[in-house]
Amino acid sequence: MSETTHVRIRKFNTKETYPEQNLDNDLCQAVVANGVVYLRGQIGQDLETRESVGIGDVTAQTEQAMKNIKMLLDEAGSKLEDIVKVTIYIIDPRYREDVYRTVGKWLKGVYPVSTGIVVQALARPEWLVEIDATAVIPEVK
Repeated sequence: MSETTHVRIRKFNTKETYPEQNLDNDLCQAVVANGVVYLRGQIGQDLETRESVGIGDVTAQTEQAMKNIKMLLDEAGSKLEDIVKVTIYIIDPRYREDVYRTVGKWLKGVYPVSTGIVVQALARPEWLVEIDATAVIPEVK
């Protein structure tokens, strides 16, 4: 039986990310396992500063989420063109056009499978959209 190695990218603890909440979970932004990159749901938050961006602006939050996805995929050895699945969570169905137009700009020509879900709320009240993605690391030929 072969041993599987998982690479965990940008580890953090929820007590640092959500100091106002009584949480203490060890998580990471991405896991690479067997040539697949699994990303944590990305929101309008700067990954370096943990500051929320685009408060009240769903398009700006979507841009930040996609910027984060691109950065994490780069760190994992993948890229936007290697995304196979996205799930988009929005808190208001009226945001759908702005969010999908923005995501579509970032993923033009990629053709991933996609699921869209309207939810009551996200982890912080200022977050309007969350996007998670799964990608592959292409084989070098």
